[in-house]
Amino acid sequence: MTGLINLLTRPLLFAMEPEQAHGATIATLKHLPLPAAAPHDPCLAVDAFGLQFPAPLGMAPGFDKGGEVPDALLRLGFGSVEVGTITPLPQPGNPKPRLFRLKDDLAVINRLGFNSEGHAAPHARLVARAKRPGIIGVNVGANKESADRAGDYVTGIRAFADVAHYFTINISSPNTPGLRDLQQAAALDDLLARVIAARDEMSLQYGRKPLLLKIAPDLTAGDLDDIVRVARARGVDGMIVGNTTIERPPTLRSAEAHEAGGLSGRPLFELSTKMLAATYLRVEGQFPIIGVGGIDGPETAFAKIEAGATLLQIYSVLVFEGPALIGEIHRGLAHMLKARGQTLKQAIGTRAAHFAAGF
Repeated sequence: MTGLINLLTRPLLFAMEPEQAHGATIATLKHLPLPAAAPHDPCLAVDAFGLQFPAPLGMAPGFDKGGEVPDALLRLGFGSVEVGTITPLPQPGNPKPRLFRLKDDLAVINRLGFNSEGHAAPHARLVARAKRPGIIGVNVGANKESADRAGDYVTGIRAFADVAHYFTINISSPNTPGLRDLQQAAALDDLLARVIAARDEMSLQYGRKPLLLKIAPDLTAGDLDDIVRVARARGVDGMIVGNTTIERPPTLRSAEAHEAGGLSGRPLFELSTKMLAATYLRVEGQFPIIGVGGIDGPETAFAKIEAGATLLQIYSVLVFEGPALIGEIHRGLAHMLKARGQTLKQAIGTRAAHFAAGF
């Protein structure tokens, strides 16, 4: 089914401007009568953050910003879906064009800037599907013009505590001026103290929801040391490594490579995997990590696990490879684990020192 979808829709979508194609994809998923996903191989089940994931590969945020199609994405075979980033108030984001395909590099550059409907509409959608199965994370952010950005994250925790299975605190987008300043130790400590207090307060009514911190892939070693120290001290439940990068590898060939914004896709693999492994070594098993960036098949997915990822997320590669890749990655992971005689848990971090070399 997913292969047929890709065959029929890919030429049409590539004939559209990227953001228009994204909108068309969301609209199609809303109405496409997808069958239930085939059961995942039991060897792929993951226990993390107190949640039971049927498979490690999840849909990264940025695709379903407003929580419009999480169940369709689960039916495509994802083990989880993270919606957002969602800001408290509606905002249009940055001027268009702001999304670019780098076809020669299997990459994407975006400078969307947290375009968001605000809290109300996504919340209503997630309430409407709340009793359906599937793990749905909510990625919360701050409004561009907010006078209290940490307060915006607190508002997000309070707003979605009744529907989120976990929260991601996104302080690493490069497209909102000053947002990455929240990764600095003092600001991060204050932010985490406030959002964890809000989470714990809401836990009395809705149960405890894991809180994950999403960081940039282009930090210095000193910055990463500070972030992990604060994250461990404050007791976050996990980290996501990482967001898009502002770096431009010299290997990029596409004409659009000069565009400003965050780069994602295949060229991000080496940088993000090095950062993942360096984070894993610093975390010392205190909490799990989700690996994101440059995954384009089973081999790179398995490499992320060996670098320290307990769970995985993809998005940009689907622009080029289509939804059939989801099942391909999961089947490939199951095959590799069985061929090695390993469980997924046993494979986590086995090559972290290798991937972190030189960081």
